[in-house]
Amino acid sequence: MNITLIHGQDRKGSTYHIARMTAEKIGGKIEAFFLPKDFGEGCSGCFACLNKGREFCPHYSQIEPIFRSMLASDVLIIGSPTYVLEMTGHLKHFFDHLFTAWMPHRPEASMFRKTAVTVSTAAGIGMNRVTKSLAKQLFWLGVPKVYRFPVRAAAMSWDDVKGKEKIHQKADSIARKIIKRKGKAKPGLKLKFIFNMMRQMHKKNDWTPLDKAHWQRHGWLGKARPY
Repeated sequence: MNITLIHGQDRKGSTYHIARMTAEKIGGKIEAFFLPKDFGEGCSGCFACLNKGREFCPHYSQIEPIFRSMLASDVLIIGSPTYVLEMTGHLKHFFDHLFTAWMPHRPEASMFRKTAVTVSTAAGIGMNRVTKSLAKQLFWLGVPKVYRFPVRAAAMSWDDVKGKEKIHQKADSIARKIIKRKGKAKPGLKLKFIFNMMRQMHKKNDWTPLDKAHWQRHGWLGKARPY
């Protein structure tokens, strides 16, 4: 399998080790990105991506290699330590730049066939919220199946984390499920409902021409579907 691993900070702490462990248990080619080393720009709100195309984003040269890797992968693993009960700011900046790939705009067909894992650790609380928030981002990109992997690390370094055996067991379980359903990920009713709602909207869309053209080009305003 091809796996894209995106880590929300440059430090290889507990979250990274768990994400990497999961990727290795799944097996295959792993392409890893670290934020902000590989991408650290905030969205400028210029609307160039919406009105002209993603290639006109002022940060396109940095974000394009990461997004290209995501599109070519079978599995996406997104990891973020918990920062004030949320994902890191750098990871939020990254997702801000992908908004035109959300279902209301120009979703990518390959996203509807992927599986993903969201990973987060915290000393005490917040990791559940972060994995849920990351899963929400992936849902709106069209990913049909996301496994959440929150861990209460209660430590400042991976070496000091207790209960590694249970963490390995959880990673094993997720990896087995992903391997078993390779090529079988299918959208549920909620994802299909949102897609069809956006489809109806774009039939009447006169305000974002690039979005409507994208849906027309894929035949999604007719009978064709990305899943």
